[in-house]
Amino acid sequence: MFRLQGSKTLAVDLTGDAVKAKNGSMVAYDGRMGFKKMSGGGEGLRGMVTRRLTGEQMEMMEVRGQGTCYFADRASEINLVSLRDDTLYVEASNLLASDAGLRTGTSFTGLRGGASGNGLFTTTVEGTGQAAITSDGSAVVLRVTPRYPLSVDPGAYIAHQGRLQQHFQSGVNFRTFMGEGSGESFQIRFEGDGLVYVQPSERNTVGGDA
Repeated sequence: MFRLQGSKTLAVDLTGDAVKAKNGSMVAYDGRMGFKKMSGGGEGLRGMVTRRLTGEQMEMMEVRGQGTCYFADRASEINLVSLRDDTLYVEASNLLASDAGLRTGTSFTGLRGGASGNGLFTTTVEGTGQAAITSDGSAVVLRVTPRYPLSVDPGAYIAHQGRLQQHFQSGVNFRTFMGEGSGESFQIRFEGDGLVYVQPSERNTVGGDA
């Protein structure tokens, strides 16, 4: 069971089962726990090779036992995501933890990755269970519907889920309108039906300020 202790610490109650979490993110635990480093983001040798080729790096560990584990990542805000036979697309650096039964992998995302500087692939989390993702500041969860598509600054994008298509757009961004942009600028446009997670802070992006 995933629950938040405040907004920056994740508590996971274990009863003999396991959780996957980012290496180095455990800050405390009570009870009896065993820890195992997972290669390739928990996807084995094939996952390790795939991630090395795609540039989507993710180092995970498995925690199994009886008790409660506490996780945090550089005082980032933590957001809980529930999946029901669904797929979460998330930047690898923003994935803090997931139920051990959820499958992780990589997915081609087109030019969005080129805009954000994180490669052309993103991490996927599939199945039914819970995941925890981090954000720099309190994340905003935005609904996308067929009637109302959404445009997002790639530096602020964290994750998305649902039946969404994403398109890379160049030539304009939010700072362009204020005269603060420099160089080529980018947007991600989401269409369909689903949720997009956005943080109130921007990563550095390739090709100019985002």
